Amino acid sequence: MDKMIKVTYHGNETIEFKSGTTYKEISEHFQNRYNYDILLAKVDNDIVDLSETLKKRCSIDFFDRSSTVGNNVYLNSAKFILILAVKNIFGKDATLVTQNSMDNGIYCTINGQKVDKKIVRLLNEEMKKISDEDYVFVKSSVSRIDAIKYFKKLNQLDKVNVLKYISNTYINLYRINDLYDYFYGKMAYSTKSINEFSLTPVDDEGFILSIPSASSPEKTEIYNHHEKLFKKFKEYSSFASVFGIEKASDLNQVVSKAKVGELINLAEAYYDSQLVKISDEIFNSKNDIKIVLIAGPSSSGKTTTSKKLNIYLRSKGFITHPISIDDYFKDVSDRPLDSEGNPDFESINAIDVKLFNDNLTHLLNGEKVNLPVYNFILGKREYNNNYLKLGEKDIIIIEGLHALNNELTKSVSDDKKYKVYIGPLTQLNVDNHNHIHTSDIRKLRRIVRDSKTRGHSALDTLKMWPSVSAGERENIFKFQDEADFVVNSALIYEIGVLKTYVEPLLFDVSEDTPEYMEALRLINFLRNFLPIPSDDVPANSVLREFIGGSCFLK
Repeated sequence: MDKMIKVTYHGNETIEFKSGTTYKEISEHFQNRYNYDILLAKVDNDIVDLSETLKKRCSIDFFDRSSTVGNNVYLNSAKFILILAVKNIFGKDATLVTQNSMDNGIYCTINGQKVDKKIVRLLNEEMKKISDEDYVFVKSSVSRIDAIKYFKKLNQLDKVNVLKYISNTYINLYRINDLYDYFYGKMAYSTKSINEFSLTPVDDEGFILSIPSASSPEKTEIYNHHEKLFKKFKEYSSFASVFGIEKASDLNQVVSKAKVGELINLAEAYYDSQLVKISDEIFNSKNDIKIVLIAGPSSSGKTTTSKKLNIYLRSKGFITHPISIDDYFKDVSDRPLDSEGNPDFESINAIDVKLFNDNLTHLLNGEKVNLPVYNFILGKREYNNNYLKLGEKDIIIIEGLHALNNELTKSVSDDKKYKVYIGPLTQLNVDNHNHIHTSDIRKLRRIVRDSKTRGHSALDTLKMWPSVSAGERENIFKFQDEADFVVNSALIYEIGVLKTYVEPLLFDVSEDTPEYMEALRLINFLRNFLPIPSDDVPANSVLREFIGGSCFLK
């Protein structure tokens, strides 16, 4: 007689299943409670593929694409389907390269292949065919050495090189038909669950792969092309390729040869060159520009960027005056509330926009203005004789969440404003098929900074990240096309440095918390990189804003 094992679902419902039952079979018992196909199981505190089998009494939960965990699985699975589609159409030697996160998708190229609408249509049709045929993603645990030999035989050197620097004795490979690949994340059970996606041509080199997001899982996100960000990403990719730093293994090789100091200097020089261009453009405007506005998502490096830009502008003969948007917060009693009934600091309605515009108007008219200072303890504005009057060479620098929202400076004509958007547009990939989420860099930066400056644990930061992301979508990303200049604050070397700070913090996230799965994903991601000591990181680097030791934040 088959042994029956008790399974507790969602912490409150116990059902018995036969020993050896796959989690896929168990998931079908609960599928009607989910809006989308179940993709992954959580067994006790472990994340497992649905193909694995029940062996002992446990607690169980499941994830579909509406969860962050499930959405990452959906994306990995969609990429694998696309990889197979590319080989089916262009031959087994064709190589898909998944690159930077762009808007609601991933920019992809096919080595040696120009891309047009016809090719994108063929790929989309082939992906749908693969999805409909319902191939199973088969997982195999193999020795790392055997995997290296296998990929070397196929001349997939990106896989060979990345596996060289991983310490694991065994790794997981996934297979569709006879195509094997390495991903540092999980896969869905089969291709049938990956039934929503789209491909959008961008230029003659590549296209965007889009899927439903965790926040909008009902359908594929529409890709909105942001030309300035796209050009900046391409520019940085060209810069990095000159020095041969395109994959994690390229960076690891530099580190293993003790040559990272030169790379740090090159990365910092590129970052600074962007600020030089901005100061040149403002200088060449013949004094028309009187206000510089700087905005970007959380942990993009706004503080350092504004401080360094201030120096470059002063070197051009300008007299700069920073004005904080926070000083124009409405009194607590007048502030709007969020969905939970708490004062909403992120909405532009929390700002006294009328007063802000009135002050700017008077300043630009040459009048003396008594600027407010917000008292966060009392929750109201105060006036402490903080007077300002602008001269011919004076420029106001405004850095903050709503800086690119025209509502904030609607009283000022566009020819008087220069808008800067900043974000870490990471060009580095783990390998050809494992790209790096731009938001992951900001998340790692934020975890380190929150720990150092606010006493927050990694768990605290991971808990608040969904609300941070929602605020960015509402208040920042939709205005990024308003920018006159895009600053890429990503540094080629920074993941190795961040690893030394953030990895211990991530290991502190308890297995019995919902955020553990995200912490584990980040830990697995960081395993692809060798650690880099921070000794050679200059005191004026944007990275110092997060790891400490910044000359601007003393």
